Amino acid sequence: MFKKMFRKKEEITDISVLAPVDGELTFLEDVPDPVFAQKMMGNGIAINPASNEVNAPVKGTIIQVFPTKHAVGIKAENGAEILIHIGLDTVNLEGEGFVSHVNEGDSVKPGDKLITFDMETIKEKAKGTVIPVIITNTDDMNEIRLSDKSNVKASEDEILFVSK
Repeated sequence: MFKKMFRKKEEITDISVLAPVDGELTFLEDVPDPVFAQKMMGNGIAINPASNEVNAPVKGTIIQVFPTKHAVGIKAENGAEILIHIGLDTVNLEGEGFVSHVNEGDSVKPGDKLITFDMETIKEKAKGTVIPVIITNTDDMNEIRLSDKSNVKASEDEILFVSK
């Protein structure tokens, strides 16, 4: 009986990051914003969205919802910190066109709705609709492997493999 109580919980080291949105994958280097293209925030991949709903790509905890609702941070079970940034220069929209469905501290699982956004507002008022998905603590990870798919379906297709 006591063996079960004191057994060490197995540490999760490897995770699959699923597509948070339907769309077409693109390399970070091809994102027309130097902060993302030069991987200043970390390694990852980007998606040209085909839908307006961003879902949780992993099981984890919401660690940040930006006040402007254009980005959300999730801490995955293996410690990877994932930033999903909707569009380019969308912080300047001051929340216009974005609805958050989560709060800091919420537990999420793949497929849970995080943010919905108005694609037309972003096309009209921001620099682009591309959605970078970044591992912001890249240096803490052992391996980050990018998917070789071109089109992905939200909550189904792996876009990143991250090993701690």
